[in-house]
Amino acid sequence: MVIDFHTHTFPDKIAEKTIMQLSKICGITPQNDSKRSSLLASMRENGIDRSVVLPVATSPKQESSINSLSAELNGRDGIFYAGGIHPDCADVCGTLDFIKESGLFGIKLHPDYQGVHFDDPRYVNIMREAAKRGLYIVTHAGIDVSFREHVHCTPDMILNVLGQLGGLIDDRLILAHMGSYEMPGEVLDKICGKPVYMDTAAVLDLYPEKCFEIIRKHGADRILFATDSPWKHQGEYRKIIENSPLDDGEKQKILSENAERILFG
Repeated sequence: MVIDFHTHTFPDKIAEKTIMQLSKICGITPQNDSKRSSLLASMRENGIDRSVVLPVATSPKQESSINSLSAELNGRDGIFYAGGIHPDCADVCGTLDFIKESGLFGIKLHPDYQGVHFDDPRYVNIMREAAKRGLYIVTHAGIDVSFREHVHCTPDMILNVLGQLGGLIDDRLILAHMGSYEMPGEVLDKICGKPVYMDTAAVLDLYPEKCFEIIRKHGADRILFATDSPWKHQGEYRKIIENSPLDDGEKQKILSENAERILFG
């Protein structure tokens, strides 16, 4: 079993235009056109049994459509969805209740695309209420290639949130990009050993030695296999884990068991 815990798709009518716009902004060539059908084709071609799609609400107006579509498609063809919520959400509790009642495992936050720091009081409130409902919180962490001049989620901000919430989100917070994108030194010094999950999205091929150093220090029990598809190739990332010096038990935890625990309890 292999589960890719960090992928992105867009509705067919806007997929090609959206992914090309994002490609120009970030300077990265996508592996496919970001349609759901293309993710399914990639999964079949690369031996990925399940994928998790992480939509981002870049305005409060998008929340309803994102969450309704996520609820409709969740679990179909082996693809699972997070819910979306914006820091300026007018009804945080109502939105989170809908996400929970719809059977979605959690929410996705993106401080850069949502224009707030990770330890902003609005985010802290959202995370507090999400955790109360048993939801997981996935966040972009570290540098975003489209916003290099200003990092909205640093390891210090993550520590601040963990301190403010006093254990409420322990093992509920999932930090994308191995704890903080392009900040592995700070992750090793400040985040490893904390009660958080990290995913491997978009970094395994950039600095693999540092990634495996983080895995060894943090522990395979809290690492999730992830690619950031369509920005990275699912098959190539799978091979990096399978051909790594990790033992078979660690590989299985990372490739599927940890994700199964989050998705299915």
